[in-house]
Amino acid sequence: MALLDGSLVGKVALVTGASRGLGAAIAGRLAMEGAAVAVSARTLDPDPRYAGTLQDTVLAIEKIGGTAKAFQSDLSKSDQRQALVADVTRELGPIDILVNNAAVTFFYPLQDFPLKRLDLMLEVQVRAPFELTQLVLPGMYERGGGVILNISSRAAEHPGQPPYDPVFTKGFTAYGACKAALERLTTAIAAEGYEHGVRANTLAPLDNVATPGAGAHDLVSDFALEDPSVIAEAALALVEGELTGLNALSQTLVAELGRTPQPLPEGLVTT
Repeated sequence: MALLDGSLVGKVALVTGASRGLGAAIAGRLAMEGAAVAVSARTLDPDPRYAGTLQDTVLAIEKIGGTAKAFQSDLSKSDQRQALVADVTRELGPIDILVNNAAVTFFYPLQDFPLKRLDLMLEVQVRAPFELTQLVLPGMYERGGGVILNISSRAAEHPGQPPYDPVFTKGFTAYGACKAALERLTTAIAAEGYEHGVRANTLAPLDNVATPGAGAHDLVSDFALEDPSVIAEAALALVEGELTGLNALSQTLVAELGRTPQPLPEGLVTT
């Protein structure tokens, strides 16, 4: 396990939605390479429905000698998004790496989808990454570099022609629309940021990831499962390399770059 002396020494990373699942895995992998990691979620308290808290993520990182700090932030609210960036900057320093992973997701057929829930999904999955990026870009431009990594999903892909894959017929319409918007936003960030040294990519698991709270697993039961260490390794590759403007798939990217996923810090709640 590469610990604390890697490619991200001296960097500050903010990973949203990092109590558990992919966010915790990515936070742990960035910390292994020496980044000081700010982890955020809607609450600092345990959720009785799921294992994993921000404190679990922080403790797992601290046990390997890393630096991590938990920040409570409800990303559906603009004032809390602004406070999050200000608090992280004050506590750890200017943000060099922003990983937009947090999501609120509901699965209903289009005809039954409550607009109030659609509004919440768009707020957390599209507007929050948009505003958080706006808040960190000035500092990144001034310093001549930075990285935006947005976590997407294969649900963003177009359904194509019949017969349709179950992912497109079992309530994934709103989720796919949010992720498609996020992917287009990301390539625009990459284009605007290129001359300023700022890179932006999206990353999606090639296969399903059995992360806590992912209701999609109850809707589609025959997906292959991907180890969270794979997407964590792919995330690191996009953060530390020179790639930009990609909508990448985890296993494909790791294979193309010849990387080997590393064991993550013990204690992270990723499955």
